[in-house]
Amino acid sequence: MITRRLGKLGWPVSVIGFGGIPVQRCDETEAIRVIQAAFRAGVNFFDSARGYTDSEKKIGAALKEYPREQFILASKSMARTAEGMLAEIAKSRADFGVATIDLYQFHNVRLPEELARILAPGGALEGAREAQKRGWVRALGITGHVTDLLEKAVVTGYFATCQFPLNVVENRAIERLLPACREQNMGTIVMKPLAGGAFGPQWAEKALRYLLAFPVSVIIPGMDSVDQVAANCRLGEEAKPLDPAEEQELLAFAQTLGQQFCRRCEYCLPCPEGINIPLIFLLDGYWSRYNLEEWAVDRYKNVAVKAEACVQCGRCEERCPYDLPIREMITRAGRHLQGPA
Repeated sequence: MITRRLGKLGWPVSVIGFGGIPVQRCDETEAIRVIQAAFRAGVNFFDSARGYTDSEKKIGAALKEYPREQFILASKSMARTAEGMLAEIAKSRADFGVATIDLYQFHNVRLPEELARILAPGGALEGAREAQKRGWVRALGITGHVTDLLEKAVVTGYFATCQFPLNVVENRAIERLLPACREQNMGTIVMKPLAGGAFGPQWAEKALRYLLAFPVSVIIPGMDSVDQVAANCRLGEEAKPLDPAEEQELLAFAQTLGQQFCRRCEYCLPCPEGINIPLIFLLDGYWSRYNLEEWAVDRYKNVAVKAEACVQCGRCEERCPYDLPIREMITRAGRHLQGPA
């Protein structure tokens, strides 16, 4: 696996890292199998979060048999106060089963008020710095989906790394955020490289190879199968750029996605009515983009809570970092997935 430097930290990181969202869907045995396969394939950067239910526990259980210095653990928290952040870091250490977490990040910072709260006296930065003094955390980073706000955070000098979405559709970071990070010598961590699964299996290779051409430190696709691990890690060994024809094919497909599609970040959950919103949007993607209408309708029959259960409360839209019109989209998906009248 090719390695790159994680900015000013100087840590060599595998160019393909491990995104910790999908292993939530695996049972513990399968999750351990997937994570260990990634480690054996050369992945040394594993990213999780307090909000990813049991992801930290599964990653910790899978890696405990390997020498601690051979992998980098990263996690993050939505805590905005010093007390809250310190408590979250303590929980992450316990769930990972380690004394020290390499990188701890301020998660999904969306609003200027949030950044100000983090940096203010009594804010999360104060708690994270205390954790550093105690030896609980080695370095601090920031994550988010709003590139304009991340640009403001980067120039403060408080963060060693910046994690942001980047793919052929969501490329706003290329123009200003990525250069700003390079100017500060910050490590750059690319999330949503496959646009939350919008780039299906037939496009995943091209989408990742597209990103390998950019000067980023590590790309962290989510993986929940050994086959995905093998395919993604092979790309990290070869780092073969797209040829012009392949890039045009990828760009043409990206145009069909537009901007209104689910990235499966799952921030919209839990739905008060119990609707698995990302799952329904995933099935609707198969219905609308991959000509698998019959297959999607058949799978939808087994979904416990259907789209029709939506009461239009709007809580999901308040949480969505992409400001998607989820209520409108879920109504449309329900119509598609009901099948022929």
